[in-house]
Amino acid sequence: MVYPMQFNTQNYKIAQIVMHLPYFYGMIEPLAERIRPKTLDGFVSQQHLVGKNGALYPQVKKGMVPSLIFWGPPGTGKTTLAQIIANESGRPFYTLSAISSGVKDVREVIEKAKQSGGLFTAKNPILFIDEIHRFSKSQQDSLLGAVEKGWVTLIGATTENPSFEVIPALLSRCQVYVLNSFEKEDLEALLARAMQEDEVLKSKKINLKQTEALLRLSGGDGRKLLNIFELIINSEEGDNVTITNDLVQQKVQKNTVLYDKTGEQHYDIISAFIKSVRGSDPNAAVYWLARMIEGGEDVKFIARRMVILASEDIGNANPTALVLANAAFQAVNVIGYPEARIILSQCATYLASSPKSNASYLAIGKAQQKVNETGDLPVPMAIRNAPTKLMKDLGYGKEYAYAHDFENNFVDLEFLPDEISGTTFYKPGNNVRENAFREFLKKRWKDKYNF
Repeated sequence: MVYPMQFNTQNYKIAQIVMHLPYFYGMIEPLAERIRPKTLDGFVSQQHLVGKNGALYPQVKKGMVPSLIFWGPPGTGKTTLAQIIANESGRPFYTLSAISSGVKDVREVIEKAKQSGGLFTAKNPILFIDEIHRFSKSQQDSLLGAVEKGWVTLIGATTENPSFEVIPALLSRCQVYVLNSFEKEDLEALLARAMQEDEVLKSKKINLKQTEALLRLSGGDGRKLLNIFELIINSEEGDNVTITNDLVQQKVQKNTVLYDKTGEQHYDIISAFIKSVRGSDPNAAVYWLARMIEGGEDVKFIARRMVILASEDIGNANPTALVLANAAFQAVNVIGYPEARIILSQCATYLASSPKSNASYLAIGKAQQKVNETGDLPVPMAIRNAPTKLMKDLGYGKEYAYAHDFENNFVDLEFLPDEISGTTFYKPGNNVRENAFREFLKKRWKDKYNF
């Protein structure tokens, strides 16, 4: 037997033990389930979808709901909305979990749905698939015919970007609606509703003296907020409970940062980190760095991204940036967490505070494009290697001038193929170091490098 919470009978009165037994044996549903809304009007948050002017509101009220996919973080109401849509449109409701269901289960549901009517009828069943991103390609393929023919209205729920996780054929048959994390006002409204409507909580005198810790620990997840709220109330003796930040911190030792190392959060946060460094904001860079560290991101992944960034976004504006980034990468491989966070922070703030230039990045892009356009152009004879007498007789290396034999170690010689002679790929950026590069190149090449 697994119990939701542990207790010592010596510390509880008999009456209190009896009161909690239903929770221990699953006789009472969790708070989040008990106050799950049944109508759109009772739904908290997502007003851009279900408010009176929301995208989904008129469709649900008319019962003309297309196949759709709800994409959003955990605890934002994806399952609840699917149930409300089925309830308000009067349709049969089938639900499958992609974690435990296979093609056979999908086909069985579809066979049942075929008997319920056709496209745009009141009996057209809704098939709700939770965690649809976990379905394999073959499992998703098995849905195509039923969705196309209108045997079912598919509602999928996913925490992952459907652009990557749902096959294009299925995605093209569905509307995608984005659900956002609950705002502070939404979370507060959820707590107020729980205390007003839930029969169990109404039997207690609950004083919400402070809510900052509750809201912060929820991370915008409504289900998580209610779970924490219920845990704290059930862990307190008596019917009078005063919620304070200290009490919440005491009962909930550690907040698990929302960060999926293989999912949407992974890409969004590393993108935010890179853009903050590129935008020369060390404060934002350190914040997003902390988000990755607290989320358990691979230290080498972070350091590797900074090595790339040092060259792509800083380049010759500060060549030392690449040296420091590479040193940081080597260091964190030796040090590891938790001390590696200091090295990462030093490197991130240095890169963010450095002058920026993407001139080298643009140069290689232009050069690669030219290679693709012009193909394998021959190397000019003057700069070909001539290791044998035959090659020398054929003119390899002929008229090559050794730069160090000339003043300032420079000789005016064409090093590009004749077909693209004079093409400029590298244009120094507007910063102290590359301005010096520009002046150097202008003096050497005269009109050829007219930036």
